[in-house]
Amino acid sequence: MPRLLLSSSLRSLLVLLLSGVWLSSTAAAAGFERLAALEEQGFLIGAEARLLDSGEVLGEITPTRELSPASVSKLYLAAAALDRWGPQHRFTTRLLSPAGLSAEGVLQGDLIFEGGGDPALVSEDLWRLVQQLRQQGVTRVEGALEINQWRYGPVQCITTDRCEARRRGTNAYSALLSAAGVDYGSWCLVVRPGPALGKPARVASCSSGALLTRLDNRVETARPDGRTRLEAERLTDGQGDRMILEGTIAMGDGPRYVYRASSDPAEQTADTLASLLEQAGIAVTGGTRVVSTRPPATATELASVQGKPLQELLQRTLNYSNNFMADVLALDLVGTPRATLPEAGGAVEAFAQAIPGHGPLTLESGSGLTTGNRTTARGVTLLLERMYQRPSLFPSFIAGLQSPTNGTMRFLRRGSDTFQEGVMLKTGTLNQPFSVRATGGYFRTQSGRWGVFSVLVNGTSSTPYLAWRQVLEPLADDLETMILRH
Repeated sequence: MPRLLLSSSLRSLLVLLLSGVWLSSTAAAAGFERLAALEEQGFLIGAEARLLDSGEVLGEITPTRELSPASVSKLYLAAAALDRWGPQHRFTTRLLSPAGLSAEGVLQGDLIFEGGGDPALVSEDLWRLVQQLRQQGVTRVEGALEINQWRYGPVQCITTDRCEARRRGTNAYSALLSAAGVDYGSWCLVVRPGPALGKPARVASCSSGALLTRLDNRVETARPDGRTRLEAERLTDGQGDRMILEGTIAMGDGPRYVYRASSDPAEQTADTLASLLEQAGIAVTGGTRVVSTRPPATATELASVQGKPLQELLQRTLNYSNNFMADVLALDLVGTPRATLPEAGGAVEAFAQAIPGHGPLTLESGSGLTTGNRTTARGVTLLLERMYQRPSLFPSFIAGLQSPTNGTMRFLRRGSDTFQEGVMLKTGTLNQPFSVRATGGYFRTQSGRWGVFSVLVNGTSSTPYLAWRQVLEPLADDLETMILRH
């Protein structure tokens, strides 16, 4: 076999080229040297960190690679919502009727609950509406209780978890969506020990004196030094929702709260409001129904309640990564009846794509509950920079992010004090159909300079399970180095 002979000049050029390949690979991970080790395990990474005053890039790994951000998508939703409505915006929920009220307190027609798209509407708000009826002397409704979700609902599911929730609920994060939803689209049960050892636990609705679903209570009362272990599942059949509780609760323990997504948030509102009306002594003769058409123009307002300011809604949405709240807010952005999740994602996209230099972006929802959402690490840092440049919105925006040392997510409490106290961030997590561990936020350097960072790590069908510690520990070290150097 003939040998290939290289001249000395060609050999030198080849050495330089090979060195350049190695150097460019090293330079690409500059600033994220520890985090870059995940690429050797087959994970796809996009990362960027830079200072806001000078624009100096402190670290990057393929920052323009399109990856799934999971719940980091909620940063886009929060920014778009603040841009549209401002921090003090409140959503209004109303009770209407096209009928008149007699001198005897009889409403001679339907009572219409008009869902206003409030993502944090709870049963206490419904009680406030009922009390306003009582104050007007209403004692009876000679018609139906109508739950009106004309703005949107039922919203077609686009993820496996939400589609499954129509017949079976094992969690609260996959709650279905409606403009007329209450209690985050989930049933809540409060569980307390029974009267004696071995007796069934006491179970009640969190929002009403009466149980609002059928209940199969298999929870036994255990010894005071025993273990409290509760498992819950919501099943749906032709008769509606049924909650199944199993396990044990120790004497002297409790109360314990259990949340499971309902099969239909508008029907859940109907059951909850009907129960509260009954407790208030207001009889409804015509039963309940759910409709998706706009109330008649002749309907007049009987009662109304305003929700919490948007800045508080966003703090809850981001701190607890609440998928129901995020997607309801995104649907509210559409502004036309019968909104869908793709339309909601499009409304958020339109805001983000107006950011100079942002680049490609796909949002199928505001929550990030699907891997179909796609953005880049650079896109996230540009979004963060844009909000930093808006002093009237920035305080409300950053308030939703977590400081690792004080945040609600305990898994963030890793790394040095420099990382724990010098960073504010939002995380995103998905496990199916592949692992996603994503984060983005702000940091302050030792000299007080502001910086932004984003890290998107995606697995593939062939990569192993990815634990948060595998991302957080190297990220904390890399960010600490950047913070201390500047």
